[in-house]
Amino acid sequence: MIQLTQEQKELVQKWVAEGATLSQIQKKINDEFKIPVAFIDVRFLVLDLGLSIKEKEKSSSGNVDLSKPASSETDQPDSAVEPEGQESTPGSVAVELDRVVKAGAIASGSVRFGDGQQALWTLDQLGRLGLTSGKAGYRPSQEDLQAFQQELARLLQSRGF
Repeated sequence: MIQLTQEQKELVQKWVAEGATLSQIQKKINDEFKIPVAFIDVRFLVLDLGLSIKEKEKSSSGNVDLSKPASSETDQPDSAVEPEGQESTPGSVAVELDRVVKAGAIASGSVRFGDGQQALWTLDQLGRLGLTSGKAGYRPSQEDLQAFQQELARLLQSRGF
């Protein structure tokens, strides 16, 4: 565990309040205090001081298909770009594949149903489809389920499954 003076602890608190990440705090401790410190020690220090690191907002640019060439239109905002498999008509079902498959699955991803509710799906080695929603007891309509299964089958076939 690293030992800091009260003045140094106050500087760390100031850095956290300014929105510094753990890596940035580690670098500042190394550079300004001349104390070599491991990342995990910085994490423990922040916890000991009762601070919490502010998480940066993740961009909502959607999934990008790296197999396609980049678009030449760079002045479009990220929100104007729709992920593969997503339609712009309200009430439609949009299915996306994860780039990194969840453990125990051969494919996984997310779905947005026609009512706007989102859920996560997995397909295991036995071909069983699992669907989890953040809303307890949520059940999509029969039409949305059929549209989801059809879109998922189309998307998986296009990826060689």
